[in-house]
Amino acid sequence: MSHEHSIDEVVTKFLLNTCRLRPQLTRHAVEAAVCCAVAATEHPRHDAEADWIPLTTGSVAEFYIEPMLPLVNDIDLMFHFSTQLAIPRGHPPPTQLPAEFSDYVKVHEIVDSHFPGYVYLELRYLLTECIEDDRYSCTEYDRGLYLSNGHAGDVSDVHGPAQYIDSGDRLGWSTDLVRCMRCLSWPPQAADWPTRHRNYGWPDSATVDRVVSNGCDVVGVAHRQCRQDEWESKHQWRLSFSRAEIVLLNSWMPVQQIVYHMLRVFVKTELLEHSDSSEALSNYHIKTLMMWACELKSSSFWTDDLNLISICVELLHTLSTWLTEFNCPHYFITSCNLIHSSFNVQLITSRLMSVDKAWLSTWFINNYIRECSELCSDNVSSLFADVSTGTGIG
Repeated sequence: MSHEHSIDEVVTKFLLNTCRLRPQLTRHAVEAAVCCAVAATEHPRHDAEADWIPLTTGSVAEFYIEPMLPLVNDIDLMFHFSTQLAIPRGHPPPTQLPAEFSDYVKVHEIVDSHFPGYVYLELRYLLTECIEDDRYSCTEYDRGLYLSNGHAGDVSDVHGPAQYIDSGDRLGWSTDLVRCMRCLSWPPQAADWPTRHRNYGWPDSATVDRVVSNGCDVVGVAHRQCRQDEWESKHQWRLSFSRAEIVLLNSWMPVQQIVYHMLRVFVKTELLEHSDSSEALSNYHIKTLMMWACELKSSSFWTDDLNLISICVELLHTLSTWLTEFNCPHYFITSCNLIHSSFNVQLITSRLMSVDKAWLSTWFINNYIRECSELCSDNVSSLFADVSTGTGIG
């Protein structure tokens, strides 16, 4: 057995043996539940009758594995108001709503913009609950009133819809709050996703049905090309599939969750922290890469002759190709491209393409397993003292 192959084996066996199933009540899960409970007791300043309806998203909700190195750097929460609802344009207003909604609900139609996945919200109806039969009556508004996304003034520095809250030394991590508007229907912009042909059975029909039944959300952020425009920057929203992603990622095999964790660690540590590529490449690109891979590759890719390093190298090369071609198709809205031609990707693509099994194996030994060893007793840590240091990419 070659030295290179033995390092592949070490990394693969280490990750498989140390990434255990996460217990239901982790520290982060408890804190997220506390944040949700607090949010549920609050009321928006502009509407004392409205409730905040929270949802835990991000790593806390998506991962069911527990690696030695932490998966969670912050807690991600989405929340919508109980007095607001979005519906696809042309859909009739609902006559019944889930119990979380208020007696009075303003309904906004989702109107497409000229950028796929980005929309406007036009106020169309006021729903009033009829106490005698728990149904809602409807009053129609005049057309033309578009809802602000909450961003005022110059939003050229906006990188997303999240509001960052630093928990400081008290918790050791931060909380990202994202205001959204609930849409109970699957959006027509992603109409082909539930029915498109899938050769390898992922996601299965039950998972697809569950995803579609959850609908989607709309979050307040404008397309990067619209952030200098005074009106567009304040009124453009983006379709969000966070609910769908939670269901899909929890349907993965453990090895797929481990690969996703490895790719996130590598890209964040080796690429984003040592370059100015954060605009061109984000964790959402890695998530999109993984969702496409899970759909387009057979189960044998993930299980036969299992080698985590080989899988990561192939997926990193796929990501490099996407960046080179300026084409990263959104997983749900394939007409939406997540890479813009103005991004400077030449350096990052060349670095990704130069990654091979030998280099990536050594990188994980030096930057992942060694760090894990430092969490152990001194006699375990000393086992890594003679591991040679890898060189940089390119």
